[in-house]
Amino acid sequence: MASNGYNTPGLGSGRHRYESESDVGPTVKSLARLCSKDEDERAASLEELSQGVLACLGSDRLISKQTLLNLLRLSRSCPLQEVRGRATELLRTAQEQGVEVPRVLASGPSAFIPAKEMLKEVPDQDILIESFLSVGRVDHITLVMAMHPAYLSCFLRTQHALLEMDGPLPRHWRHYIVVMAAARHHCSYLVQQHSAGFLDAGGEESWLSGLKHAPTKLHSLQTLNKLLAHRPWLITQQHIQELVCPGAEPRWSLAELIHAVILMAHAHSLCSFGWGCGLNPEPDHIGGYTFQLPSPSHLPRSPHSPLSPAHEDGRQELGDGAMEVEVLMQRMVELQQQEEECTQEEMVTRFERERSESIPTTVVREAPPDLVLRLVEDPEFRYEDFAPRGEQSPPTMRAQDYSWEDHGFSLVNRLLPDMGQLLDEKFQVVSNMTYHRMAMHEGVDTHTLRKALWNYIHCLYGIRYDDYDYGSVNVLLERSLKVFVKTMACHPEQTTARVYHAFWRHFRHSEKVHANLIVMEARLQAALLYTLRAITHYMR
Repeated sequence: MASNGYNTPGLGSGRHRYESESDVGPTVKSLARLCSKDEDERAASLEELSQGVLACLGSDRLISKQTLLNLLRLSRSCPLQEVRGRATELLRTAQEQGVEVPRVLASGPSAFIPAKEMLKEVPDQDILIESFLSVGRVDHITLVMAMHPAYLSCFLRTQHALLEMDGPLPRHWRHYIVVMAAARHHCSYLVQQHSAGFLDAGGEESWLSGLKHAPTKLHSLQTLNKLLAHRPWLITQQHIQELVCPGAEPRWSLAELIHAVILMAHAHSLCSFGWGCGLNPEPDHIGGYTFQLPSPSHLPRSPHSPLSPAHEDGRQELGDGAMEVEVLMQRMVELQQQEEECTQEEMVTRFERERSESIPTTVVREAPPDLVLRLVEDPEFRYEDFAPRGEQSPPTMRAQDYSWEDHGFSLVNRLLPDMGQLLDEKFQVVSNMTYHRMAMHEGVDTHTLRKALWNYIHCLYGIRYDDYDYGSVNVLLERSLKVFVKTMACHPEQTTARVYHAFWRHFRHSEKVHANLIVMEARLQAALLYTLRAITHYMR
């Protein structure tokens, strides 16, 4: 992750950057009121913010670093034009008066998707405005998901319920559990975002310096956290019993535990999405800004690295891309027309073949930052193939024996009212979402392709559907797509621009984001199914 330049010496003779945060109460309040749904109150708070900043510039008082970063964030991502424009103007005025102001290090929300491409494919500003008024910011996750507004609405409702609505866990614990979970996948983006949420909710800063500083009860989730993140099929009723049985110390109630499990699985799958879309740090996150003056070596990197096959106008190289689309279209049609029926034995054989296929994913990455590493215990525990060739594997989970529709949904709704409904709506939307197009073709039925993606991820996690022919996976998912899907679902921190750009070379970026959403939700459901099955066995 890039340096934010904050401690870099030798930045010239500009004014000091910031004052103590205790001196900026009125500014913090005016920032909070910018999220009011009342236009008059928003206008008043914007004026108050402006006057506060201008008063500092006209006196010996200094503008806080946090205020400067908030202005930077608003200037880049606020969907309200008047707020975005005023924040930009205030930063320019401050700079003209000798204040060292921050600037962003990235050219957009994603290192993989050109910013102008994203703007073209985000049709609905209303949902961005709603998000800003609800949580006070439009983060990079929201901006990328906004390519698919129907899904984004469900996602925001579910996340809001998990983090903010009434429930068995205190708000600061919820954010801390997300931080613990995101650290497993070295996702400094989510660690920073929810560390801030944890502190805003009244959490103790010392907890963020290491898990040993958190309460024993939270620390006791670590085994479940690492299994959920990397090998959920190993979760048994014994793991549940150790946390909830009357003799457990400290004891979790089943409602508390299900809330914690969903938070962890939500965070793990969101890490997959973040890495899979190449999310850049937020403008006010470490690695997202710098106070250094621009120089050729510090200009924002173009998302079109040498690893990317895209040209500056966003159109991808023709090459074999168009032919790949035609071949895939033909295969989809043939599968839909196919009348041949396989024996059950052949169906099982095809499942085992997909599950045990060797798909290389290992990439050497630089070590994650300390703010992430200090929150990880047993860092060597990672994903291993469910069934490595020649090794004894755990029993396959047959969807007919334990499924979300017949078992998981009702259990979640019983222990955490309404959450089952919210998750189910999200699963349904992502599974059924279609624009009837594929690359340059319109009027396409993509059902078989979407189903192959979903079932392939469940296959990687050892879940088999008796009525599905896994031969379709091999027909529809080219090897480069399998590499991307397996990396993103199982080793998300190893996703690179090369892996992202190698598959579906002639498809729109919004179609690749759609694939990411399917991977994220299929992974979430798989992890939940194993844990919910263990809870069901414990409750019997």
